[in-house]
Amino acid sequence: MNKDTLMMGADFYQTESEIASLLAEGNVPIGIGRNTKIRNCIIDKNAKIGKDAVIVNKDGVQEADRPDDGFYIRSGITIILEKATIKDGTVI
Repeated sequence: MNKDTLMMGADFYQTESEIASLLAEGNVPIGIGRNTKIRNCIIDKNAKIGKDAVIVNKDGVQEADRPDDGFYIRSGITIILEKATIKDGTVI
């Protein structure tokens, strides 16, 4: 993440064994996965962002409504919704 990113916290804690179980089942734990790149983004609380994701608004979109995909874009800033799941390898 860079200095232009804001991340809210989480309402609960997942233990290492809970995280390992989620990953083994192909699910995404709360937080940000390894090798993920994020720029100019607001991440709401309890969001789950998988590994190897790229959230940089690569197309320079100014406005977008994608709540089913877990995000909006407002004035070029990506907003990851509360409790959203962004799967491994997603590019926004």
